[in-house]
Amino acid sequence: MSRDAQGGGAGQLRIAALVGRPSGDAPPEVESDGTTVAPVRLAEGAGFAIYRYDLSLPATEDAWYRVGDERHRLNLAIGGDARIAFVSCNGQEEGDLGRDFEERNRMWRRLADEHDDAPFQLLLEGGDQIYADEVTKAHPLSENWPEDYPDLDDAQATKVRDALREAFFVRYATLYAAGDFSRLAARVPALPIWDDHDICDGWGSLPEPALDSRLGRTLFDVARETYLLFQFALRPEEAGEVFPDATGTSLSWSVALPGVTILGPDLRSERRLDRVMGDTGWRVFRDMVRKIETERVILVSSVPLLGPRLSLLERTMRFTGWMKDYEDDLRDQWQSYAHRAEWQDMLREMVGLIEGRGIDVTVISGEIHLATRGEMTTARGPMHQLVASGISHPAPTEAYPLALGSLARLGEAPLKGHKIRLKPLPGKRSIYTAERNFLVLTRREGAWSAEWELEESGRTAPLPL
Repeated sequence: MSRDAQGGGAGQLRIAALVGRPSGDAPPEVESDGTTVAPVRLAEGAGFAIYRYDLSLPATEDAWYRVGDERHRLNLAIGGDARIAFVSCNGQEEGDLGRDFEERNRMWRRLADEHDDAPFQLLLEGGDQIYADEVTKAHPLSENWPEDYPDLDDAQATKVRDALREAFFVRYATLYAAGDFSRLAARVPALPIWDDHDICDGWGSLPEPALDSRLGRTLFDVARETYLLFQFALRPEEAGEVFPDATGTSLSWSVALPGVTILGPDLRSERRLDRVMGDTGWRVFRDMVRKIETERVILVSSVPLLGPRLSLLERTMRFTGWMKDYEDDLRDQWQSYAHRAEWQDMLREMVGLIEGRGIDVTVISGEIHLATRGEMTTARGPMHQLVASGISHPAPTEAYPLALGSLARLGEAPLKGHKIRLKPLPGKRSIYTAERNFLVLTRREGAWSAEWELEESGRTAPLPL
């Protein structure tokens, strides 16, 4: 069971509860605040049916709903002091479903235990909630994607689509049913954005003939359908009711809560080798920014907005044999030379909020399987970036963070007068920490701070924001 916070009126939050049951079973009875809630049947696949229950719950610390005989309590009192968790990269590229789930979900268990002691009001998920890279092996015509993408006829496309859909259903259902995850998801509303592994490794940064082939579009369409279903409890045609873009081209979202607006730009749906967001995505994002009325913004960027000078590495590797293997990974980043103008545009939007409108901005990101932080100078003080990546993805070897750390020491200033510096976590000496981790944002008496929970090192000291 998982849910997404969908905003709400004064004193209320609208929450969609997602429930799966074997296909032949009746949907469970769900009660909220003494009222029985009718199920909405969303989809069926892999031998089970998916239902949504639309709840409207009071924004109090003792809100609740009941599924069958199981009652779930939620702390939705987010108007004063608040605690928000952030995770990303829930899986690994190969063999994820075959892992020992006791070890795989160790950090989920730690996060759920922390919620038991000090409840979170919200869970932000920064992308790669699943690693779908292996779903293409579900059918012979898609098993060699993206190197091989045969020209599918109508009958073949239907068979491939059905096989991919079944594989996505199995992957989502397996991960969502795991006790350490489901224990937390049933009691903390979630707001997710997606990244490439929710589709396939490097989606959008792969060669365009592969992306635009019938196989590529079929893969994207199935990934989008199941992302909306399992992460937002929506049918594909309902996207326009929740996301600002009524056409469904961009899945960017904005949620205004007391004192803070959370922005989730869609950095995948329109991505190509030469762009991060298309015209629709930028129009939607700028409109969301224009409408902000709170004193703080949390920007959820699936890839780090502040980063080292990867463009130097990318340009160097173009003249070596390495580029073919790593091009999509480097092109995925804001710091790619191909995206520099867009990167500057995004930074200008944030500077405009901070310096032009007096709104504090904190950027949170995942994607790199490391923990780190960064600052960009502004006239009102630093804009903080917090990176927490690898809730279940294995930590990389030490060579990877050392190489990135060397690049980070060069510094960067894509906007004149706004220097970017990457910095170690509180108490650490290296810029990047190679441990599985999650992030906790806390607002206490109006002041915000951040702490990282690291698998081996434990808790960092609070970082004032």
